[in-house]
Parts: sequence; structure tokens; C-alpha cells
Amino acid sequence: MIADTPMTWHVAPCFIVDDVVVTANFYRDNLGFHYERFWGEPPCFCMVKRSGIIIMLSQFDKPGSMRPNRLADPNGEAWDAYIWVDNADTLCGEFKAKGVKIARDICDQPYGNRDFDIEDCNGYRLCFGHDSGG
Repeated sequence: MIADTPMTWHVAPCFIVDDVVVTANFYRDNLGFHYERFWGEPPCFCMVKRSGIIIMLSQFDKPGSMRPNRLADPNGEAWDAYIWVDNADTLCGEFKAKGVKIARDICDQPYGNRDFDIEDCNGYRLCFGHDSGG
């Protein structure tokens, strides 16, 4: 029997990358994530974390397997992850100060969020936003 306690769910997208060490360091140095370790010898897997968000990074033996969603979008705007944050404006300012590539600047959206897009060192597009109450 399932308890009456509400279940908490989490999701961790997995991005295929050509260089897991370079990518993990990009997330650490530019996006404020951290990681505890690499798996494999040579390294082929890492989990980067920030504020309860986990993104898994996986490197295959054969380079060139990355498939950011934007490559399948005729406009090149499809996200690989949407991340809800407390204050998108503050985070956008943080990323701009670190020289992160802002693919779409912060703005209010018709779906009631205020958000912006960044592109990581592999071309994966992440959107960070908060509910704007609209």
C-alpha cells in the first residue's frame, strides 16, 4: 500500500558531450554548478549540481554524438532543459557577468513566466525562468 505522504519527484536530464571534463568545468566555472567526481577511466560521466538541479553529462567513446534539441528545430530555439529558479533576472545578470552566451535575453512570456536562454559549451540550450504571475 502506498503511504498518504505526497511523493517528491525529480528529473535529471542527460546530455551527451564530447568532453565530459571540459563540460563539467564549464558548468562549474560559468554556471555556478558543482560536481563531486568523474566516473570512468578516462572520465566519461559526471553529475553537475546546483540548487537541487542535477544534469548528467555522458561522454561516449566516439565523438560527435551530441544532439542538442535546437538542431531538430527549424528556428534553432528548442530547449534541452527548462529550469525554474527563484529569480531569473538575478541569475541572468550573474551569467552575463561571467560571459555566458545568452541565446535569448530575459523577457516576459505569454505562458506566464519570465525567462531567458543560455547555450552551453556544447550547444545545449537551457532556459531559466520564474513564474511572473501572468
